[in-house]
Amino acid sequence: MDLSTIAGIMVGIGLIVLSVFLSAVQPDIYLNMPGLLIVIGGTIAATLVSFPTHELTKVFRVLGNAFRSHEYSIQDDISEIAHAARLRRHGDLARIEDQLERIPNPFLKTAIQLVIDNTPTDEIVNILQWRIKRLREQERAEAHIFHVMSVYAPAFGMFGTLVGMVNMLFGINGPDMLNVGHNMAVALMTTLYGLILSNLIFKPIAIKLERRTEKRAMIMRMIVEGTIMLAGNRSPVFIRETLKSFSAHHDDELRRGSSSTGADELEQPGRRASKQQRNLDDDF
Repeated sequence: MDLSTIAGIMVGIGLIVLSVFLSAVQPDIYLNMPGLLIVIGGTIAATLVSFPTHELTKVFRVLGNAFRSHEYSIQDDISEIAHAARLRRHGDLARIEDQLERIPNPFLKTAIQLVIDNTPTDEIVNILQWRIKRLREQERAEAHIFHVMSVYAPAFGMFGTLVGMVNMLFGINGPDMLNVGHNMAVALMTTLYGLILSNLIFKPIAIKLERRTEKRAMIMRMIVEGTIMLAGNRSPVFIRETLKSFSAHHDDELRRGSSSTGADELEQPGRRASKQQRNLDDDF
C-alpha cells in the first residue's frame, strides 16, 4: 500500500473533522445528505456523459493503483542489460534466450528480444518509443478522468448552492423559519463538499497518477538507451556505468517537473559518455 496517499487523505479528513468539532456548536449540521447527493451524483453523471463506457470501467482499477506502492527500480534492469551484453559478446545467444524467460519487465524483455533477433537499431528505437508513447497516452487519459471530476465537483457544489438559495428565498416570507435554515445549510454545504472532493480526492489522485506515468516513462527511456548500447555491442561495464549515471539523475529530473525536457536530455549525456568512454570500452 502507498502510505503517502492513505496518510494524506486521512490527515486531510481528520483536520476537517477536527476543525468542525472545534468551531461548530452542533457538528452534525455538517452532515447534509441532499447536498452530498447533489455533488456526488452530479459529478458521476457528468463523468458518465463525458467519457465512453470502456474508459470508465478502468476507473476503479486506476483508483486502486493510486493506493498501491509502485517501486520501479532501474538497478535490476541495468543488471539484466549488462548480463545480456556479456553473453552477446561471448556469442552465447542460447543463454540470453533462457535469461528472457526470467525477466519480469515486459518492456525490457521485448527490447532484448529485438536485439538478439538482429533487428536494425532504428527499428528497435521506433518500436520502443512507440510503446512509451502509447503508455503515456493511455495513462494520461486515465488521469484525465480524475482531473475532469475535480472540475465537476465544485461546479455541482455551486449548483447545490443555487438550489438551496432559491428554496431559501422562496420560503423566506413563510412562517416556518426552520426551512430557511435548512435550505441555507444545503446551499453552503454543497459548495464545501465539492471543494473537499475536488482538492482532497480527485485532483491529488490525478497528479499522483501523472507522476507515476512520468517516472515509468523515464525508466523506459533509460532502457531504450541501454538497448541501443546493447545493439552496438558495447561492453557490459560501459553499459552499466552509463545507465547508473542516468539512474542517479532521473529522480532529480522528476523533481524539477520537466519530464519531457529531462527525457530528451537523457539522450545527450549518453552520446557524450560514448565519446569519452570509447577507449575504455575497447578494453573489455
